[in-house]
Amino acid sequence: MRFEKSRVISLKNHPEYNEKWLQARIVDEPRLLGLGDLVVKDVERRQPRAGRLDLLLSDPDTGTRYEVELQLGATDEAHIIRTIEYWDIEKTRYPMFEHIAVIVAEDITSRFLNVISLFNRSIPLIAIQLNAFQVGEYMTLSSTTVLDLVQYGPDDEDESLSPPTDRAYWENKGSPKTLGVADKVLQLIQAQDPGLEFKYNKHYIGLGRNGMPDNFVSFKPRKEVVGALFRIPRNDRTTEFIESSGLDVLEYDKRWGHYRARLTDIDLANRSDVITELIRQAKNGPNEAELQA
Repeated sequence: MRFEKSRVISLKNHPEYNEKWLQARIVDEPRLLGLGDLVVKDVERRQPRAGRLDLLLSDPDTGTRYEVELQLGATDEAHIIRTIEYWDIEKTRYPMFEHIAVIVAEDITSRFLNVISLFNRSIPLIAIQLNAFQVGEYMTLSSTTVLDLVQYGPDDEDESLSPPTDRAYWENKGSPKTLGVADKVLQLIQAQDPGLEFKYNKHYIGLGRNGMPDNFVSFKPRKEVVGALFRIPRNDRTTEFIESSGLDVLEYDKRWGHYRARLTDIDLANRSDVITELIRQAKNGPNEAELQA
């Protein structure tokens, strides 16, 4: 393998590779932003009396929407205000979804990073520096998240603010079949801790003991699969374990600290040992060797 030195290319000053070119590359491959396996919902989305949103991306599993504004060169006041304004419009129009504002620029200076950090305390806002590099005869793009979402506390800290639901609500939102899959996972959990039961909340099914939440594992049943979330600090050994397990694995949820998988009856029949190990780690925490791997 031959070493090639790269050099940074300024898209703002380039005669061919402009903002439309960058937008098209992200539409072709949203993973360039480093936000996971997102899908494109809209491009140049018209905003009432406020111009057009560059990109609207969505997480197909959680429904979370990302309002993305691009800017070549360095970010500035107008770019920040525009990003927040479009995020607010979309959040107001579609309150049933979680919304995250994403500001993308070739250069996010320390001055404006401080400003964005202030907004980040009350607005879910991600800042990404996206740069183009020339390597030999080729061009490549590289993204760096310079400001991520504020890490909020565990779900159970504010669970009391979410109205409780019941099993019938989730059988309608998911299906009786996927609730049956969740029941089988609960049996594996109860094998390690018999005192736990389901707690039915509006946005997820958690665990509880004597009415108190203990959500080291939680569930989001869909029509055909159950989204299972295991609260485990990210580490190399667990990542390798779950990715090689044969489970349908989703991107690690950095905001809440969850490994995520989509489970079916087949997984419970063939991979119950894998699920049991993830339950153990979520309940007790990875051991020291796993965290240091």
